[in-house]
Amino acid sequence: MLVLMGYLHVDPSEVDDFNADVQEISRSTRAEIGCLFYGISLDDRTAGRFLVAERWQDEFALRVHLETDETRAFLRKWEGRMKGDLNAYDVIRERLLAA
Repeated sequence: MLVLMGYLHVDPSEVDDFNADVQEISRSTRAEIGCLFYGISLDDRTAGRFLVAERWQDEFALRVHLETDETRAFLRKWEGRMKGDLNAYDVIRERLLAA
């Protein structure tokens, strides 16, 4: 399993436009084969910062996602207008936490 965590940053004046695009792409992404979890949410409007949390079955599933028409259009639109501060983590063991 592959986990992506971190932040995306946009100009605060573009937060609403970016958020609308994120909501739109999130619907199709969550339906993709290999997507286990996909969440991008506004963390700090004033800073234009969004929290990103994604879980993918494997790196291949993420690569397929990055090549979809929707993802490529999103990245083209926001290229140069968003900055990423994301890390990828390879998960070798997953377990539920005891309550």
